[in-house]
Amino acid sequence: MFASYRRLFAAPGALAFTLTGLFARLSFAMTGVSTVVLIATRRDSYALAGAVSATGVVAIAVGLPLIGRLVDRYGQARVSVGAVLLAAWPTAGLLLCAHFGAPAWTLFVCCATSSVLPSLGGMTRARWAHLHRDDPAARHAANSLEQALDELCFMGGPVFAMLLCTSLFPEAGLLAGAVLGSAGLLLFAAQRRTEPPVQPPAAGPERGALRDGGLRVLVLVFAATGVVFGSMEVTTIAYADALGQKPLAGGLLALVAAGSCVSGLVLGLVRGRVGTTGRLLLGVAAMTVLLLLPLAAGVSGAGLGLLGAALFVAGSGTAPTMVAGMTMVQEVLPERQLNEGMGVAVAGILVGISTGAALGGVVAQQAAPGTGFLVPAGAAGVALLTALAGRRRLRVRPAPQVSALAA
Repeated sequence: MFASYRRLFAAPGALAFTLTGLFARLSFAMTGVSTVVLIATRRDSYALAGAVSATGVVAIAVGLPLIGRLVDRYGQARVSVGAVLLAAWPTAGLLLCAHFGAPAWTLFVCCATSSVLPSLGGMTRARWAHLHRDDPAARHAANSLEQALDELCFMGGPVFAMLLCTSLFPEAGLLAGAVLGSAGLLLFAAQRRTEPPVQPPAAGPERGALRDGGLRVLVLVFAATGVVFGSMEVTTIAYADALGQKPLAGGLLALVAAGSCVSGLVLGLVRGRVGTTGRLLLGVAAMTVLLLLPLAAGVSGAGLGLLGAALFVAGSGTAPTMVAGMTMVQEVLPERQLNEGMGVAVAGILVGISTGAALGGVVAQQAAPGTGFLVPAGAAGVALLTALAGRRRLRVRPAPQVSALAA
């Protein structure tokens, strides 16, 4: 049954870069929670903690496309090593400033300047595509696996961070995340035999990846999907709190990620005949329909048990959208711009998550419990309409170099 995944790891070096990249990806999932807990504990202000964390998200969203362009031009290893060395100082500064009571503005500066690391998910997808450049089925399985690994990290990362911060000391989560991230990224960069070669630049002036019409459509779809993620998190926490069961909110959110993880793994085993554009449209449509389930459970007051089941099923609709979307990014751009393009895509998701968290918070504050699930359902509908409206731009873009389905 899992022959597709066994075949992936038969390639020399595949297991090594997957495991080392996993450590770095886990650290990214720990950063947000660790930053909030550290600052809220040391400064006794959730408002300041949230603002600093949001500043870091914005800095990442701005920096990922720029760093991706550097990876395209100079290679994964050179940029990764330089980024680790560059990020170490402001991260240490954030820990020290928070601990010793430095002015609040120092926290914003340190958090923003520490967000200079490249996208691990993009670089691992690049390696899979390079290894299986002549095998579309293997590339599909690899993208599905990467989505499942993303979900595993975002299930385990916040829990691990909270455990460290509460059982040891407030700085423990961010410190452990920095160590894991630096070590994982350096070990990942050391796997040189699976690193995709740097492609020669274009003959004329290089246009930015976002100039591509297909990528612009995909970024809008990803941004709407990010709103789904951000609003779902806030709405679920607020709903559980309204029922007096706030400690169970983490478990409910884990069910969303678990549904996406399982769906992603199963998706990698399916070899359909539908093209990437068709898979994207089907994925967004499924996500839109399935997100009506938690809305129905929340508005009807069905209780946390049924809501948990609905969230698990709804989560299974996000993986097909993400897998097809990331594959489409790889197909609409030339090989020399893929890391930049993936950075733009992830930036769109991050902007959507921040927007969704804000919208979900406003609705949860002003409306009856459960009404907030309208926000993720509505955002999925916007993603579907955007994909339908822009499908022609996606279809007219053939994969220019199939050997480079990477990010």
